[in-house]
Amino acid sequence: MTSIIGISGSLRQGSFNTRLMLAAAARMPDGALMETATIHGIPLYDGDVEEREGIPAAAAALKERIAVADGLLLFTPEYNNSIPGPFKNAIDWLTRPSSDVPRVFRGKPTALMGATPGGFGTNLAQAAWLPVLRQLGVEAWFGARLHVARAPDAFDEDGVLKSEPLDRQLRAFLAGFTEFVKQIKGRQVDSLSS
Repeated sequence: MTSIIGISGSLRQGSFNTRLMLAAAARMPDGALMETATIHGIPLYDGDVEEREGIPAAAAALKERIAVADGLLLFTPEYNNSIPGPFKNAIDWLTRPSSDVPRVFRGKPTALMGATPGGFGTNLAQAAWLPVLRQLGVEAWFGARLHVARAPDAFDEDGVLKSEPLDRQLRAFLAGFTEFVKQIKGRQVDSLSS
């Protein structure tokens, strides 16, 4: 079974990105499972707090879930044409101590998608993630793009995905990413056995 962890980068109750993540988890291809996670409970990064108290429990738990997953899928909102501060803050905690970065992120198959009420999707936020993904050393997948624009029209009042074209696009994205995760995992196993 291919295991993927999806993380919603929004703290808002009723978040379109959390809705998109839940829709994705329900549409995973056969042989794959997505666990869902949020960034709730992760405080603002403060080096003094880290030195005094260590890594906050919410960040430590999420970091371990990422480390054991085969793949990582980030559901990013777009705030002011970039990465939302709370999501970037969570990544900053997840990379502490820096010696953990290789264990948690290095070589991890990773993809991005996002939803926004605006008309251009999350194009700029996803582009803003690129230097962060490079720094983390993940294996980024760019085989498909999923930028949900006008998100209030994509979900019904209960948060259920109602757009058939988006449903097809989401399923195709998940199938492509899952195949990528399997390929990377296979390469990693081959390199360990040789």
